[in-house]
Amino acid sequence: MNQVIGVLEQGLIYAIMALGVYITYTILDFPDLTVDGSFPTGAVISAVAITNGVHPLLALLLSLAGGAAAGLVTGIIHVKFKVRDLLSGIITMTALYSINLHIASSRANIPIFNMPTIFNNGAASAIFRGAAEKWSKIVIILIVLVIAKVLLDLYLKTKSGYLLRAVGDNPAVVASLAKDGGTVKIVGLVIANALVALGGGVMCQQQRFFEVTMGTGTVVIGLATVIIGINLFKKANKIRSTLAVIIGSIIYKACVSIAISLGLPAIDMKLITAALFLVILIISRDRKKKVKQNGRA
Repeated sequence: MNQVIGVLEQGLIYAIMALGVYITYTILDFPDLTVDGSFPTGAVISAVAITNGVHPLLALLLSLAGGAAAGLVTGIIHVKFKVRDLLSGIITMTALYSINLHIASSRANIPIFNMPTIFNNGAASAIFRGAAEKWSKIVIILIVLVIAKVLLDLYLKTKSGYLLRAVGDNPAVVASLAKDGGTVKIVGLVIANALVALGGGVMCQQQRFFEVTMGTGTVVIGLATVIIGINLFKKANKIRSTLAVIIGSIIYKACVSIAISLGLPAIDMKLITAALFLVILIISRDRKKKVKQNGRA
């Protein structure tokens, strides 16, 4: 049971981050490596804010703002200075490593074990008692995730949201509407990295510490999650893509947990992640080939 709870907690937290990766990878078709930097940015902002007496919920909003700023920088570098998308993300990700250390006052880690978090406070203790206590983190994470998902779904239905979809699929459509595709792309990167940083903030409060390298491999996890969800439910018209991403995140974390439970050491988790991601890419590529071959036949 503890393993199931752990999978759900981690899966739901990474699902928040994966919603951001879904925007860049699926909607914008933008290989954004900023994610590896904006995830720990959200975590360090939450940690520093909480140690300075800021309310945990406000700390998450500050994390959200920090991620949005990171996405804005990547967008400006790419759109205004005409730097290639991949390089734009690498530049911002590299800079964020030092920026995160500056925010943390040059500390590589910040513990918040005895500090109030969204999971450990008077209100949470009063609501979740007895047997319900072990499910408290899952419920709280789920609330944050549902809010993020609903707001994203609502945004994608707005005019700005439709333009965001169009700029990834067909930039000419955006230009024909006399809209600046570059500005739309920047907005998408801002929203995406804001969600990623929010996931980092929640992760920090759940684990009760910030570590400067906690964002390493985040983009791979996010991509694996998105690809699993999208490919698994691409024929299910009634399931929204955002919901598919959330389910994909839980499936991904379950696969990693099963691999570790079978005897693989925890230090191989990144290796497991890379191998799993490679398998997913190969499988999805083979399916695309079969679809094309059947179409030609």
